[in-house]
Amino acid sequence: MEIAEIDRFRALKEGDETAFEMIFKSHYQPLCNYAYTFLLDRDEAEEVVQATFLTVWEKKEGITIETSLKSYLYRAVRNSCLNAIKHAKVKKRHAEESVFISDTSHESVSQSVISSELDQKIGDALMALPEQCRLVFKMSRFEELKYAEIAEQLNISIKTVENQIGKALKIMREELKEYLPILIILMNGFVN
Repeated sequence: MEIAEIDRFRALKEGDETAFEMIFKSHYQPLCNYAYTFLLDRDEAEEVVQATFLTVWEKKEGITIETSLKSYLYRAVRNSCLNAIKHAKVKKRHAEESVFISDTSHESVSQSVISSELDQKIGDALMALPEQCRLVFKMSRFEELKYAEIAEQLNISIKTVENQIGKALKIMREELKEYLPILIILMNGFVN
């Protein structure tokens, strides 16, 4: 890193808002342009970059930069963009599945009620998970991130991610064990 960049980063880590503002102003627009190349949406690109800077500010004390601040910011924005793309794909797939489910004429009212109850129970089971466990589980199962990506984003080891997923699955199985027969019936109804 250049001397000025090192000084600004050191000041940022110490909570200097002026240093943060200087870093923000010098990197914001180029990072937005970079994010746009992934997302093809100016507003979403700006949101990703703003969220990245917010994370940098919130986690400033724990940030360690190996190469340069610029490289770190570009890598963080790239990762955020890739996560946003994955999340959009998951949302799109979920929306398509929802349309398919609502369009199927053979689904009975009782199946809808049971499905709604099951969704509620799954939501309750997720909320029963400890906070970090729930976050890791959602990143893995809903955002479809790899364990290494989760570990990098949360600044934890891959082994911790594996342990958190195992813990989450154990709790979810326990919380949802009474719904297993219903789930099998619902899945059978969708297959036929």
